Amino acid sequence: MIYMLDTANLAAIERGVDLYPLAGVTTNPSIIAKENRPMRSILMDIREIIGTSRMLHAQVMGDTAEVMHQEAKLLHKFDNELIIKVPVTPQGIKAMQMIAADGIRITATAILTPQQALMAAVAGAEFLAPYINRLDNICSNGVQVASDIVKLIENYQLDAKVLAASFKNVQQVHEAIMSGIQSITIVPEVFDQLLVHPLTDSGVAGFVSDWEGVYGQGKTVLDVF
Repeated sequence: MIYMLDTANLAAIERGVDLYPLAGVTTNPSIIAKENRPMRSILMDIREIIGTSRMLHAQVMGDTAEVMHQEAKLLHKFDNELIIKVPVTPQGIKAMQMIAADGIRITATAILTPQQALMAAVAGAEFLAPYINRLDNICSNGVQVASDIVKLIENYQLDAKVLAASFKNVQQVHEAIMSGIQSITIVPEVFDQLLVHPLTDSGVAGFVSDWEGVYGQGKTVLDVF
């Protein structure tokens, strides 16, 4: 499983990199705009935190394939490890073919149907990002869509991975992972909840109580071994 953090908040990224086995960070235009400062500075700061071994995703904003292609080349020149997010519109699919021809890595984004994902993979996208919660919000089934995309990738032996996105709760994350997706990007507040369970907390508290009853408060194995 490839875990990514869906944010441009530097404090959240620093915390996530420190605690979790993160493979990278994903951003989108809304996430970038929320930080209210130049995109270049935001991406530079994120890269400084995550290093060159982790992935960083950033999205183009043009409304034609030609402009998206130019944006992708500019972003790639700025950071040649950057993965370029492109929406699955007709112009986006055209742009993916042009960007892929330059050897630039692509994440196809704003995916809401399996057919959008399939065409993006054929066009050269490495990651396919279906929006789980957005589908659930319109009485569709986001996890089923992600599962169908996995099957299409396998059926046609495509070199692409599902990067499920848009989660509002842990149950959605769990069901998506159980569907066989290869990667996932989660906002920090939901990511933290993946490890939360009251019985885990009470179990650890019991260990601490029993230990301190014998060895004293604040003592660790380093003190008593």
